[in-house]
Amino acid sequence: MLDVVIRNGVLYDGSGDSPFKADIGVKDGRIVEIGMVAGDADHVLEAAGLAVSPGFVDLHTHSDFTLAANGRAESQVHQGVTTEVVGQCGISCAPARTKADIALMAPGFIHGAVEADWRSFGEYLDHLDKIPLGVNVAAFVGHGTIHRAIVGDALRPADVDEMDSMVALLEESLEGGAYGFSTGLEYWPGSLASPDQLADLAKVAAKHDVLYATHVRNRDLFYDLGFGEALATARAAGARLQISHIQPKFGAPDFAMQHAIDMCAQARGHGVDVAFDVIPHDWSHTRVMAILPQWAQDGGVEKVRERLKDHDTRERIKRNPRPMWRLVNSDGWDRIVLMQSEANHDLVGMTFDDIGRRRNTHPYDAVLDLLLEEEGDQMNHLMWTSQSFDNGDIELALQQAECAVISDTQALAPYGCLKHHIGSLSGYGWAARFLAYYVRDREILTLEEGIRRITSLPAQRMGISDRGILKPGTCADITVFDATDIESHASVETPRKYATGIAHVLVNGTISMRDGHRTDSNSGRVLRPN
Repeated sequence: MLDVVIRNGVLYDGSGDSPFKADIGVKDGRIVEIGMVAGDADHVLEAAGLAVSPGFVDLHTHSDFTLAANGRAESQVHQGVTTEVVGQCGISCAPARTKADIALMAPGFIHGAVEADWRSFGEYLDHLDKIPLGVNVAAFVGHGTIHRAIVGDALRPADVDEMDSMVALLEESLEGGAYGFSTGLEYWPGSLASPDQLADLAKVAAKHDVLYATHVRNRDLFYDLGFGEALATARAAGARLQISHIQPKFGAPDFAMQHAIDMCAQARGHGVDVAFDVIPHDWSHTRVMAILPQWAQDGGVEKVRERLKDHDTRERIKRNPRPMWRLVNSDGWDRIVLMQSEANHDLVGMTFDDIGRRRNTHPYDAVLDLLLEEEGDQMNHLMWTSQSFDNGDIELALQQAECAVISDTQALAPYGCLKHHIGSLSGYGWAARFLAYYVRDREILTLEEGIRRITSLPAQRMGISDRGILKPGTCADITVFDATDIESHASVETPRKYATGIAHVLVNGTISMRDGHRTDSNSGRVLRPN
């Protein structure tokens, strides 16, 4: 007897090929039959009129801590996601020198919800192994985390001996089960790393044949230097490269997206294995601390507090000619929204133009005041979002066959310790918005090709051969949805609304959603490359 049969669905197998009508039989966590499946099953799921696809693979997330706090991954499962890849933009939960270092990295709402009993990367994965997971999890190790473990909080690059230690720690982390290596070069401490240092580390990723993913150093005025550095690093190291969220930001010239695509194509012609991905909306999110110049972040949050309280130093900060968001220097405060704050829940969702008006102060001072009002290390986790991306750029990127689609967010839940948290505006609806807006409404891609971008393409980039595709023998990660009705309901005003249109979800052959409702099942696994 089969465990599950999905009947009468239209199968989009993840390859991008034309769909066909068939049943799917599942046994012991794997697909065993596709066609007219006869016989009995413990569970029969009706899929007449629905699309049946591989479970969606989110190639770029920041759920490292949120999954440790609540492994059910409600926001992801409710939109058909069955696999997440955490540890992006140079930020991961491990390795760490001490428990105190982990506490510094963790957002405040996590404290008390997670027992940080790991130090090495392998120990972090072992910790996740013990948690009931709603999705499968593959984890990258971040350059920034490795740098902190060796160099600490000093505002300087690693020296020669420290680089040797960083290479050794990366080697240890990959041997411990990390699925790749990531950098965040627009943030401290990634911003301190030289191309030579990055290439030395990327060589370790190449040695282990895992992906090197990078948040490049610049995506606005000097976008071509940022993308060029990423391509040169991969070429010099012989590494497989994934350029994260490639869409240029406000301040880039109009031709930047096409130029970036051309740069990737040229590098590919010279033997560089490069692909990229996009976030399926025009909002860009990050930590508010990232707006501070590097010198102002030196020494940790207490030193930052001292500087923000000093009038002259504050004015110097505000004169920063190269903020991470050029919207700031352009007074685009009506396009910048507070997204996450422990100290000021009532202001979340408001533009900084409105916040400044409410507080009778300039929006830039309102930003710096909000940083001061966050208690302790929570300053590090104040989040904002801005309309820095252009939909035309996103559509141009999507027209490239090598472009995957990502959330760049966190697995969340509207209850428990995560109930007030929002990682980005795409957290509860990225996959649904992609399929609804760019595929169904805008018709940028066919449905079969759109499904490939969030199933087999990211799985192939990761080197995962038994997920992201529907065929006998593969893991039964399956999403069944209504392609005409799938919809994201997340917005600036209501960021925590579940997507709709998902009927059934299977993770490793176990039903996680049935008839649009989440079950008690948590059958996800920690994925390791060896």
